Amino acid sequence: MTTKPKALLLLAHGTNRDRDAAEALTLAGADPEVIPLNLLRQARRRFDEYQMLVLPGGFSYADALGAGKLLAIDLQTYFADQIRAFVASGKPVIGICNGFQALVKAGILPGDGVEATLTFNARGRFECRWVTLRPVSSTCVWTRGLDDLIACPVAHGEGNFQAAAPDRLTGQIALTYVLPDGSPAGGAYPANPNGSVLDIAGLCNPAGNVLGLMPHPENHIHPWQHPLWTRRAGGRSGLPLFENGVRYAVQL
Repeated sequence: MTTKPKALLLLAHGTNRDRDAAEALTLAGADPEVIPLNLLRQARRRFDEYQMLVLPGGFSYADALGAGKLLAIDLQTYFADQIRAFVASGKPVIGICNGFQALVKAGILPGDGVEATLTFNARGRFECRWVTLRPVSSTCVWTRGLDDLIACPVAHGEGNFQAAAPDRLTGQIALTYVLPDGSPAGGAYPANPNGSVLDIAGLCNPAGNVLGLMPHPENHIHPWQHPLWTRRAGGRSGLPLFENGVRYAVQL
């Protein structure tokens, strides 16, 4: 491709970070389009018209029956074949926060038969705070080659990633929670805000083209979004992650 890759952003009732993700993709060089699920159900848009797929954050369907559960049912009931084909084609897919929850509960992540879930935060309360992330996976197309830490907010009540066999996921870990100086969080709160096993903040599928993560890198794409911006501090933007995804889509 020589033109900007078209990115499909799924819009469900309650989703509220779609415009944030769209701006991140625009800055990264993509052409994003926010599409309500009903248009896809009515075949007025098709998944195969796009080169990227984004499940943005929010509280889809008010998190009824559990965070991301009803959106996952939508994906399984109406779009299973289309999404399966999209993933199999190698096109980049990203699910952020509620989107990560939907990918996991729809069985798209982690893959390879590993059972996993995103459950209530270890401290049993909603967490809204800035965290530090380390890109760690060479498999994931979204984080491949990223050396700098990423600082961005989390905003979730059910972000505690747990797996039946976490040792089988080592090669799929794309982002981990770390201390501000980059050293391992070691499960310690608040660096690890939810208690996720192995400090997992983001996970990819075995092929590396599907990434799910709980934090919101789309909310730190401008320097002035950092809480210490007025003190001439900051850095560690989330934009390079989106640039990676766009760069990969262009090469397909």
